[in-house]
Amino acid sequence: MSDTGGDLGMVTCDVTATMKYVKRGEKSTFYAGDRDRSYWPGEEHEVTIHDMRPDADELALERNGFVLLDEPGETQDYAEKDQLAAYCRRTEAMVQRLTGADKVVSFGPIVRTNATGTHGHNQPAFGAHVDYGAKTVADYTRDLLPAEEAEERLAKRHMLINVWRPITMVESAPFALCDARTVKRQDLFPSEIIGGLGGVDRSLWGFNLAWTPGHKWYWVPHMQPWEVLAFKLFDSDDDAVQFTAHSAFDDPNAPPDAAPRQSIELRTIAYL
Repeated sequence: MSDTGGDLGMVTCDVTATMKYVKRGEKSTFYAGDRDRSYWPGEEHEVTIHDMRPDADELALERNGFVLLDEPGETQDYAEKDQLAAYCRRTEAMVQRLTGADKVVSFGPIVRTNATGTHGHNQPAFGAHVDYGAKTVADYTRDLLPAEEAEERLAKRHMLINVWRPITMVESAPFALCDARTVKRQDLFPSEIIGGLGGVDRSLWGFNLAWTPGHKWYWVPHMQPWEVLAFKLFDSDDDAVQFTAHSAFDDPNAPPDAAPRQSIELRTIAYL
């Protein structure tokens, strides 16, 4: 099923693709910089990945776990220190507007590409996962804030939100999100990430997703640099929608000469 996408003049569509899940009951150990060492026992399932653009106005962070935003960027070079710092501040302000948070901090900006020869840290992650949970959010809060403030913030509601943006139009290794309402806690299994986010010293802790028939996946075909995905990975409110699983996948309709994907993601912690 396909149609022509508005002013963009491009084909938009649902797609059937292979999604890699973790085997039920398995804990994984993922070496971000040396992926051949990882223990990530996976299994593949064919899933339908829905085009989210037609439903973008109906998506909500507290209902679906993610939103698609129109946020034109100003950054020309994400490798340049000052430009990257400015991007982080603008992204924090965007998340503050989105959530109404009292304070937002960020950490772990990563530029990813599937270009040949890319270091493991910067390759797209193929496998349904939720980056981090309560322990890693608390660890980074204590890293980034003064000790007394950190404990005060952690005692109140806080959430981890990832912000994902293409640097150029996505032609290969696109990004998929699973509607968080369809992610059940009994389908999440522990993941230890060693050397993640550019080689931090301590382990990072999150989850991988095991397959169940009810998952509903979404993507943004030919996603553009002014389009941004913000998605919730953790919420200290146990009753709130959270655990938005996500993964790169191979688009079966991508041409053989499709350009490598280039994207940047930034983790933010919003303190309400």
